[in-house]
Amino acid sequence: MDKLELKGKWNQVKGKLKEKYAELSDDDLKYQEGKDDQLIGKLQEKLGKSRDEVIKELRSL
Repeated sequence: MDKLELKGKWNQVKGKLKEKYAELSDDDLKYQEGKDDQLIGKLQEKLGKSRDEVIKELRSL
């Protein structure tokens, strides 16, 4: 898997995720550079989706 390019547009992606999944909190969506795997894992757990599904969702936003 290539690196997700979240850094530049993270605020936009975060807003769209919060609109779509009301159960996500700001703590769930904290993005720290270099910690992509932790963010994806947290989203997997919270949304009940596979890693690939989460990555596909993030790329579609």
